[in-house]
Amino acid sequence: MVCGKLEIDILNSFWNLTEQNEDMDISIQDIVDDLSKSGIERAYTTIKTVMDRLTVKSILVRYKVGKKFFYKAAMDRREMAMESVKVLANQFFNGSYTELCHFIERECSEFLVS
Repeated sequence: MVCGKLEIDILNSFWNLTEQNEDMDISIQDIVDDLSKSGIERAYTTIKTVMDRLTVKSILVRYKVGKKFFYKAAMDRREMAMESVKVLANQFFNGSYTELCHFIERECSEFLVS
């Protein structure tokens, strides 16, 4: 599943906010406020649009409590990372995780710390 930068920022915000309480109701405003603390300033409507897109992709689930909409992440950080690794392996290494690992070892050795 491919996600853009703002989508990933929003998901990271979700995971950070729900780290202590996975049942926490998350509103668009909660995400706007959390992103703002990280120096990411985006309009409420922009965040709403991206969160709705993530809902269409089945990464977020939207539900209504009273008159207000809330969201939950359908995938945790690990599941999303594994999905991304799978996509990367399929797109560039014919689905071979071994080849992906060899590539990372060869090309990213300066980033790997012992």
